[in-house]
Amino acid sequence: MYKFWGKIKKHNQRGKKLGFPTANINLKKNIPEGIFISRTKIKNKFYPSLTFIGIAKTFNEKRFHAETYILDFDQDIYGKWISVKLLKKIRNNKKFNSTKELIVQIKKDTQEAKKYFSEIL
Repeated sequence: MYKFWGKIKKHNQRGKKLGFPTANINLKKNIPEGIFISRTKIKNKFYPSLTFIGIAKTFNEKRFHAETYILDFDQDIYGKWISVKLLKKIRNNKKFNSTKELIVQIKKDTQEAKKYFSEIL
Protein backbone atom coordinates (compact mmCIF):
# COMPACT_ATOMS: atom_id res chain seq x y z
CA MET A 1 0.00 0.00 0.00
CA TYR A 2 1.05 3.60 0.52
CA LYS A 3 3.28 5.37 3.00
CA PHE A 4 3.58 9.10 3.66
CA TRP A 5 5.09 11.39 6.26
CA GLY A 6 4.86 14.93 7.40
CA LYS A 7 4.87 17.40 10.23
CA ILE A 8 1.72 17.46 12.36
CA LYS A 9 -0.29 20.60 11.68
CA LYS A 10 -2.87 22.11 13.99
CA HIS A 11 -6.09 22.47 12.01
CA ASN A 12 -9.52 23.17 13.47
CA GLN A 13 -9.34 20.35 16.07
CA ARG A 14 -12.66 18.91 14.90
CA GLY A 15 -11.49 15.32 15.50
CA LYS A 16 -10.69 16.15 19.11
CA LYS A 17 -14.12 17.75 19.57
CA LEU A 18 -15.75 14.60 18.15
CA GLY A 19 -13.80 12.40 20.58
CA PHE A 20 -11.20 11.18 18.07
CA PRO A 21 -8.14 13.47 18.14
CA THR A 22 -6.23 13.27 14.88
CA ALA A 23 -2.77 14.11 13.60
CA ASN A 24 -3.25 16.23 10.46
CA ILE A 25 -0.86 16.23 7.51
CA ASN A 26 -1.26 18.11 4.24
CA LEU A 27 -1.00 15.84 1.19
CA LYS A 28 -0.77 16.09 -2.56
CA LYS A 29 -3.42 14.16 -4.46
CA ASN A 30 -1.24 11.15 -5.25
CA ILE A 31 -2.73 8.89 -2.56
CA PRO A 32 -6.20 7.37 -2.94
CA GLU A 33 -9.04 8.67 -0.79
CA GLY A 34 -10.69 6.57 1.87
CA ILE A 35 -10.48 5.29 5.41
CA PHE A 36 -7.55 2.98 6.11
CA ILE A 37 -6.22 0.85 8.91
CA SER A 38 -2.70 2.17 9.33
CA ARG A 39 0.47 2.08 11.38
CA THR A 40 1.97 5.34 12.57
CA LYS A 41 5.61 5.85 13.48
CA ILE A 42 6.62 8.53 15.97
CA LYS A 43 10.26 8.70 17.11
CA ASN A 44 11.04 5.07 16.15
CA LYS A 45 7.93 3.71 17.90
CA PHE A 46 4.99 2.23 15.99
CA TYR A 47 1.32 2.72 16.90
CA PRO A 48 -1.87 1.17 15.50
CA SER A 49 -3.99 3.82 13.83
CA LEU A 50 -6.89 4.67 11.58
CA THR A 51 -6.33 7.16 8.76
CA PHE A 52 -8.72 9.29 6.72
CA ILE A 53 -7.41 10.56 3.40
CA GLY A 54 -9.28 13.01 1.23
CA ILE A 55 -11.59 15.99 1.47
CA ALA A 56 -13.89 16.10 4.52
CA LYS A 57 -17.17 16.06 2.59
CA THR A 58 -19.34 16.14 5.73
CA PHE A 59 -17.91 19.57 6.56
CA ASN A 60 -17.78 20.85 2.95
CA GLU A 61 -14.01 21.30 3.06
CA LYS A 62 -11.90 21.76 -0.06
CA ARG A 63 -8.49 20.78 1.39
CA PHE A 64 -7.07 17.34 0.50
CA HIS A 65 -5.29 15.99 3.58
CA ALA A 66 -4.71 13.07 5.93
CA GLU A 67 -6.06 12.75 9.45
CA THR A 68 -4.66 9.91 11.55
CA TYR A 69 -6.35 8.76 14.72
CA ILE A 70 -3.77 6.86 16.77
CA LEU A 71 -5.59 4.21 18.79
CA ASP A 72 -5.34 4.44 22.58
CA PHE A 73 -2.89 7.36 22.35
CA ASP A 74 -2.95 10.57 24.37
CA GLN A 75 0.14 12.70 23.77
CA ASP A 76 0.67 16.16 22.32
CA ILE A 77 2.49 15.65 19.02
CA TYR A 78 1.83 18.97 17.28
CA GLY A 79 4.89 20.01 15.30
CA LYS A 80 6.40 16.49 15.39
CA TRP A 81 7.22 14.44 12.30
CA ILE A 82 5.38 11.16 11.80
CA SER A 83 5.19 8.55 9.08
CA VAL A 84 2.02 6.65 8.29
CA LYS A 85 1.83 3.34 6.46
CA LEU A 86 -1.58 2.41 5.08
CA LEU A 87 -2.26 -1.29 5.68
CA LYS A 88 -5.84 -1.94 4.58
CA LYS A 89 -8.63 0.16 3.08
CA ILE A 90 -11.86 -0.35 5.01
CA ARG A 91 -14.23 2.05 3.24
CA ASN A 92 -14.56 4.94 0.83
CA ASN A 93 -14.81 8.59 1.80
CA LYS A 94 -18.43 9.71 2.08
CA LYS A 95 -20.56 12.61 3.24
CA PHE A 96 -22.56 12.02 6.42
CA ASN A 97 -25.85 13.78 7.17
CA SER A 98 -24.75 14.76 10.69
CA THR A 99 -21.77 14.66 13.03
CA LYS A 100 -23.70 12.11 15.12
CA GLU A 101 -23.84 9.79 12.09
CA LEU A 102 -20.12 10.36 11.50
CA ILE A 103 -19.25 9.53 15.13
CA VAL A 104 -21.20 6.25 14.91
CA GLN A 105 -19.23 5.31 11.77
CA ILE A 106 -15.86 6.30 13.28
CA LYS A 107 -16.62 4.04 16.27
CA LYS A 108 -17.32 1.15 13.85
CA ASP A 109 -14.10 1.91 11.94
CA THR A 110 -12.15 2.00 15.20
CA GLN A 111 -13.53 -1.39 16.25
CA GLU A 112 -12.57 -2.85 12.87
CA ALA A 113 -9.03 -1.48 13.24
CA LYS A 114 -8.69 -2.87 16.78
CA LYS A 115 -9.91 -6.27 15.58
CA TYR A 116 -7.38 -6.18 12.73
CA PHE A 117 -4.50 -5.42 15.06
CA SER A 118 -5.59 -8.01 17.63
CA GLU A 119 -5.50 -10.69 14.92
CA ILE A 120 -2.01 -9.83 13.65
CA LEU A 121 -0.32 -9.37 17.03
